[in-house]
Amino acid sequence: MLEKRIEQDLKAALLSGDSLKTTTLRSIKSALLYVKVEKGKRESGLTEEEEIAVLAKESKKRQESADLYTRGNSDDRARTELREKAIIDQYLPRQLDEAELIQVVDEVISETGLKNISDMGKVIAAVKQKTAGAADGAMVARYVKERLQQ
Repeated sequence: MLEKRIEQDLKAALLSGDSLKTTTLRSIKSALLYVKVEKGKRESGLTEEEEIAVLAKESKKRQESADLYTRGNSDDRARTELREKAIIDQYLPRQLDEAELIQVVDEVISETGLKNISDMGKVIAAVKQKTAGAADGAMVARYVKERLQQ
């Protein structure tokens, strides 16, 4: 599971003196613990899909913060956020590129027979389930909407 790998990498970061990686991994551990407690799974632990969802959320937060810092002309802070994001992204599955995601969207629409814009939520849910964290939710929504409006 990802949590064990993160724990091992945190120990290595502490030993090597890598403060950015140490801080980032501690924040990830904290986020995972928070979700475990929230879901009542402190003893049993999260599933890998749940862990991926937490890490994806943390990665997205770093990207949003970096964007805000860039708009506020705080480039040093933006770079730090992006470096933290890069550390988190190492634990996430490879993200689908545009062509791969469009192919999955088309497959789901074909398999389910859902073709109306009113079915957008159902198609998005099916695509997210099929991609299992390998696609950004905003991109999924955009491509599903484009395909259903054709």
